[in-house]
This record gives sequence, C-alpha cells and structure tokens, in this order.
Amino acid sequence: MDDDPERPHQFSEGQGFDEEYEEFSLDPPELSVDPTQVDPVDSRVLTDMLDERNVASDQVDAERLVDVGLSYMGINRFEEATETFERAAQFADGDPVEQEAWVNKGAAHAQLEEYDEAVGAYEEALAIDEDSEHAAEAHTNLAYTLWEWGRTEQALEHAERAVEADPRFAQAWYNRGFFLSERGLHENAIDCFDNAIRLGMRTAGVLEEKAIALEEAGQTEEAERVQEQAEELREEAERELIEDQ
Repeated sequence: MDDDPERPHQFSEGQGFDEEYEEFSLDPPELSVDPTQVDPVDSRVLTDMLDERNVASDQVDAERLVDVGLSYMGINRFEEATETFERAAQFADGDPVEQEAWVNKGAAHAQLEEYDEAVGAYEEALAIDEDSEHAAEAHTNLAYTLWEWGRTEQALEHAERAVEADPRFAQAWYNRGFFLSERGLHENAIDCFDNAIRLGMRTAGVLEEKAIALEEAGQTEEAERVQEQAEELREEAERELIEDQ
C-alpha cells in the first residue's frame, strides 16, 4: 500500500475520503425551508426538521426514512443516519429499499470510521440480492471500506465483483484501477481508468491516478500529457467555484 500522504485513495469523483464529497450513493432530498423565516445556513433548523420527520408511525414509509437518513448524512449527523437507515431496513421487508438502506448505513458507518459495522451493513445488502441495481454500489463501497481497514486483497476482490455486477458503473472501474495500481499492475490499471473516464468519470483525480500508472508503466510522455489535462480540469473547477461565489 502506498503511504504517500499526497496520494490518498480517491473515491467518488476523485475527491478523497477525508474531504467532503458527494457520498456513496444518492444526494439527500431537498427540504422545504422558507428563507424569509429561517437562515438557510442554520444547520440546527434542518436537524429539527429531520427529527420531526423521523417519528414513530403505524404506517412507516421505509423509502421516506431512507431520504431522512440521507439528509442526516448531508449535515454530517452520521450516527443519526445509521439509526435511521437501520430502521428503514427493518420496515422495508426485503424489497430494493431495504438493500439501499443497508448500503447507505454502511456509508454512514464508514464516515465514522466504524469499518466493522460498515462491512457488516454492505454484506447485509449483498445478502438480499447480488444482481440488483444496488449490488455494484455495495461491492464498490465494501471494497473501499476494506481498503481503508487494511484488508487490501479482499478490497480488490470486491472491486472486481462490482465491475462484474455492473460493467457501466464508472466508480467500480476507478476503484478496480486504483487497487490494481497499488499492486503494481499498472497496465491493467490504465485500462480500468480509461473505462471509468469513458463512462463519464473524467475528473482531475481520476486523470492524476491514470498519469501515475502511466509513469510507473514507463509511458512518460503520455503520463505528462494526462497530467496536464488533470491540471487544466482542476484549474477550470477552481475558476467555476470563484465565479459561483
């Protein structure tokens, strides 16, 4: 494993696990807030609204609970998120929503660095259905969590199973490429990064990982060209950020 602090594993759009990034799965739903009555940056208001939505009911809507859990994750209340996702899974009773709830519960545990619980949640998700729309996501997230936990060989295995479950899942190809590159299989890693890019994951982080693999594979000129593309993308993103402020 590469211990270089300048080269963290970049999961989900190449942003890095320790930075704030768009989670493992779905964006949290929009909540209706009257900006004339509430400061939209006051997270206490949002958490109060979530607590009101997450109440006991004779007719529990599991899908709605998943949305509540995702909203908790959006404001970094991961402990509440894990509880909400677990409750959603209990009430979903075996349908795809249950699998989605377990996948997101794993993501919330991973944010808390509770890797044992995260792995358990992903395994619960995969036990429901290994061929569903959420299976590739579960394998991908499980692979990343295992890598963070130091179980690198198992991580590669699940990265490969993610690709098999959904060959059009860009993040699965990226993860597989990263793990292969870590094991010194740079040519194979380059192919994986190319697949991720073709499937729409063309970010500075992915291009930088491809450049590293190219350099290690002895393709120095191509590595320099790809690194330049990565820097251009990063500069473009910074300009857009400044313009939006």
